[in-house]
Amino acid sequence: MTLRDRLGSELFRKVAGPNGEQARQRVHGTPGPRWFAPDSPIARVHGDASMFVGGIRAIMLQSLHPAAMQGVADHSGYRGDMWGRLAQVSTYIAMTTFGAEKDALQVIRAVQRAHESVTGTMPDGTPYAANDPHLLGWVHAAEIDSFLAAHDRYGQRRLVGPERDEYVAQAAVAAGHLGVVDPPTSEDELRRVLTAYGPELRGTPAAHEAIRFLLLHPDLPRAARPGYLSLASAAIALLPAEARRELRLPPVPPVTSRLLGAAGTRTIRWAMASGHEQARELQRATQDAAPA
Repeated sequence: MTLRDRLGSELFRKVAGPNGEQARQRVHGTPGPRWFAPDSPIARVHGDASMFVGGIRAIMLQSLHPAAMQGVADHSGYRGDMWGRLAQVSTYIAMTTFGAEKDALQVIRAVQRAHESVTGTMPDGTPYAANDPHLLGWVHAAEIDSFLAAHDRYGQRRLVGPERDEYVAQAAVAAGHLGVVDPPTSEDELRRVLTAYGPELRGTPAAHEAIRFLLLHPDLPRAARPGYLSLASAAIALLPAEARRELRLPPVPPVTSRLLGAAGTRTIRWAMASGHEQARELQRATQDAAPA
């Protein structure tokens, strides 16, 4: 294998888990109707290297909701298996974006079943539940806002004009099946939803601890940590100023963050090009095998 192939395989293994190849075959090679076309806005965003920056930003932003963060602290086990949790999320995003509809619905039902046991109480005694539609709404809005912000800054093919609203509307499909009530279907609606959650957000001790772990203990070889920190720095720079203050994150100079983020995403895009081509070949084969 070339250096490019080795780096791409290692990146894919980290984000997709040890069964990533089987998951890729299922996502792209299973015949059947899909929710979105291969060149649709959601496929362009969720298939781009900018998702590495967007994913880190999403985790940081989502942690500002005390109930969401308490659920993670009580149930996720992120300290022991950070990359395993990431693989579950990346498989969910891949399946609901690129997979056959029946598989997308199946993975959504699996998440709903997992959420049933994610319940507890806040330090003040307030109960929380992961399947609470209001809490799901925050997680979804923070995630989509983060993916869009990262793609705007580092994406290879930026979304313009009506494509932006189309992306938000497409992301709402899986969210609605998952249990989000009236997910936003335009960029303006997304901004209003984020603003409405504002009074509920704050940086709790659990959030501070989780973000420190995310930044300082990524469970990576020493040689890979500078690259990871460059992506994390780019993600921090994309956060709203108030979110950075609540999470006690230092400001990142704009020029530095842009250079680090651009270099990191270009490297990932270069390294994972062969994997994306494998996915496209599976898609073409699946389309060719579909009945007329």
